[in-house]
Amino acid sequence: MNNTYSATLEKTVTPELTAKAMGSGSLEVFATPALVALCEECACKALEGALEEGQTSVGVGLQLQHSAATPVGMKVFCTARVTAWEGRKIVFDISASDEKREIGHCVHERFLVNAQRFSEKTYQKLN
Repeated sequence: MNNTYSATLEKTVTPELTAKAMGSGSLEVFATPALVALCEECACKALEGALEEGQTSVGVGLQLQHSAATPVGMKVFCTARVTAWEGRKIVFDISASDEKREIGHCVHERFLVNAQRFSEKTYQKLN
C-alpha cells in the first residue's frame, strides 16, 4: 500500500454550516453534520488520482469525536490520511482543527465500487 494518500481541506464556518441551520442543535457553531461532510470530502480528495476508470468510493462507517465548538467566521482545517487499504476497503485517520485547537478526530471507512453498477442497483429500488 502507498502510505502517501492524504489530503487537507480548509473551510470557513458560515451561518449555513451551523448546528442551528442544519437542525442538529440550537447554537450558531460549526455543526457536527458539517464536520462529517468535511471529513468525507477530505477522504475523497485523498483518493484523487488513485482510482481506476469508472471507480468511486462510498462511505460505510465513521467513528467521530467532535470535541470543540467553532464559531461562525473561523476557519476549519481537515486532514485525511489512508491508514489501511485492504482490497476494496479503505480506512482513513482524519483530524480536524480550527484556528485555535483540535476540534475533532475520526476513523472513516470507505469501499471502492463501480460507479455505474452502484447507481443502477440503487435506482432499481424505485421500480
